Amino acid sequence: MTRRAGIPYKVGDWFAVPLRDGKGYALGRIARAAPRGKIIFCYFFGPPLDKVPKLDRIPEVSPQNAVFVARCGDLGLIKGDWPIIGSSHWDPDEWKMPQFSRTESISGATYEVTYRENDPSSEVSEQRIDKASPTGLPENDLFGYGAVEIRLTKLLRKGPGT
Repeated sequence: MTRRAGIPYKVGDWFAVPLRDGKGYALGRIARAAPRGKIIFCYFFGPPLDKVPKLDRIPEVSPQNAVFVARCGDLGLIKGDWPIIGSSHWDPDEWKMPQFSRTESISGATYEVTYRENDPSSEVSEQRIDKASPTGLPENDLFGYGAVEIRLTKLLRKGPGT
């Protein structure tokens, strides 16, 4: 996949997310992007890295060991706050777009939400599911880049007693 005009990233790119405590970075990979930008679907990995790695120094990771997956805004990439590291072997079938789970706050009803395979901004369907059965699906939220940084900092700094 090639970069689109005015958008500094493409699907398959690796990037670094600065942690909010100022102590390192999480690693991210863009798995899907809306055709006109703005919304991306990413996999994020720990443990925290001391610095932004070179492409040939990216640790071996797979979608299964992501600490967080999310639909999020691309502003961190656009502004350069999330440094783009580059691309390596990319197989979109290995880095799937999952279904998501959404729970209504008032009724408590839970839904499985599906997006177009190649467009994380375009919802295809939602189906009510039994809340009693655990979904294991990622949250159907759209995270701003600051929210992603906060979530990753909390996830990667969890330790005994936190």
